[in-house]
Amino acid sequence: MPDPRVIQTALDRAVTDGVFPGAVLAVRCGDGSVSRFHAGHLSTIPPGAPVGTSTVYDLASLTKPLATVTALGLLTQKGRCRLEDRVADHLAECADAFIGSATIRHLLTHSSGLPAWRGFYERLSPDGIIPSSAAERAQAKRTMLNLIRSEAPVYERGTRSLYSDLGFMVLGLIIERISRQSMSDYFLDHVVRPLGGPRIGFIPLEQREAISNSLDDGLGGVAPTEVDPWRGHLLCGEVHDQNAAALGGEAGHAGLFGTADAVLAISGEWLGAYHGRMALLDQAMVQEFTRRQKPEGSSSWALGWDTPSVPSSAGRHFAAQSFGHLGYTGTSLWIDPVRELEIVLLSNRVHPSSRNEGIREFRPAIHDLVYQEFIG
Repeated sequence: MPDPRVIQTALDRAVTDGVFPGAVLAVRCGDGSVSRFHAGHLSTIPPGAPVGTSTVYDLASLTKPLATVTALGLLTQKGRCRLEDRVADHLAECADAFIGSATIRHLLTHSSGLPAWRGFYERLSPDGIIPSSAAERAQAKRTMLNLIRSEAPVYERGTRSLYSDLGFMVLGLIIERISRQSMSDYFLDHVVRPLGGPRIGFIPLEQREAISNSLDDGLGGVAPTEVDPWRGHLLCGEVHDQNAAALGGEAGHAGLFGTADAVLAISGEWLGAYHGRMALLDQAMVQEFTRRQKPEGSSSWALGWDTPSVPSSAGRHFAAQSFGHLGYTGTSLWIDPVRELEIVLLSNRVHPSSRNEGIREFRPAIHDLVYQEFIG
């Protein structure tokens, strides 16, 4: 039996050492019961309320597998798209651009030739004003796509993997074009509601005040990130990623907020489908999307999911078949289908400053500790 005191002590020590102001750790192993741990406070500047197991965090790049990859899996199952479809098959305005001939598979494996990042937000909104309506968000997305269309390749497509937010922005736009819904609405209708309404979703500007008011301290609160010079204030319930903010808070690469239990609700669908159990997702699709796509050493990427490499944020013990992802704000999800072990870590390590990188050492250490306690 795992000793919860050992894990709680490690989490408490990380707060004391300044790895993050607070964090939630959720572990599920085999039988479906969840072990939850929490430590610290929502913020240090100003002093915040204690973190609870239902604290809402900016999930950052966990948006990629939880929202974008899940949506593409569902659309693939329904025959609405294929992994070998070209970008131009769904975004016709890209037909004459370099990115137009890239496939969905290229984008999911970060091998499309696109650069990792561009500060497009400064061109979309030099004054830091966020789109406040559906029409404004739609216009921002059109402008963003035009900017990505103009990008020249930074390497020969398919020859390497370069983690790219731009590629996942394009995937988000493809999902919206196929489904004729916003990312927020598609995720709500096809993932959140069928799962019974876990507390996870995008927060467009016009919904932010109502959402924030409903997430009071008694429910765990919302963890802030940092002061953004572009927007000129401390971010809380507002996406940390600036390109996602410039799109109105809903994008293929970032924008999700949620609790640890909500992340587990979606990860459980992936794990259940992997083993052929009843789930929203098909077993064959899940096994393909979570399979490393390149030979050992070439790239660790599956389709939108990462797999363990050496060294790995998942630590030393996760099986080679494992899959997971990290989020810049201090979040992570790793799933070992061999041991049926899921570990969710949510924190706001970027508060008060994203220069704090103590989580780099903490992540593999806490995964090793949890594995040893739960698996042995």
